Amino acid sequence: MSRIVPVALAALIALAAPAFAAGGSSGSSSGSSGGGNASPTTKGCKTGEVWNKKTKKCVKVQSGILPDEELYQQGRALAKEARYDWAIEVLSTIQDQQDPRVLNYLGYSNRKAGRLDIGITYYSRALAIDPNFNLAREYLGEGYLAAGRVDLAMNQLSEIAKSCGTTCAEYQELNAAISSAH
Repeated sequence: MSRIVPVALAALIALAAPAFAAGGSSGSSSGSSGGGNASPTTKGCKTGEVWNKKTKKCVKVQSGILPDEELYQQGRALAKEARYDWAIEVLSTIQDQQDPRVLNYLGYSNRKAGRLDIGITYYSRALAIDPNFNLAREYLGEGYLAAGRVDLAMNQLSEIAKSCGTTCAEYQELNAAISSAH
């Protein structure tokens, strides 16, 4: 998409995203295979399941099935493994939906799955809660780059520089992404 949706519309989209993630989407994003691909995160669980350390079994993902932190760690790892829709499903079951880390990885997963405007909305929500969350700023900047808004990506780079300087990983990553976009 080449433009950013107005904030009000993006907020409405974001409110619908957990319902989309929890329900059956008609398509699946890259990395969301239906089979159980063994990984350190999922221990061979199938899509829609999470690993329960206590019982040492895969269980159907649902709110309250595991502590929020365990769901977050599994959702984050799934996102990093490019299993975006599965990550969204797991992250959407976390009870504390105001945790900036959760919002950040919901943003990351949606952005990487091609739902750029939804991703940007989640990053914005994370930053409204924690303005110094530099990883969310980095990912938001990358989202703006994907939308063709180098100016907005540069604003995020500037905010990261104010918070942690120019040597922190988030600054370095976003700066490299901006440089390669030119």
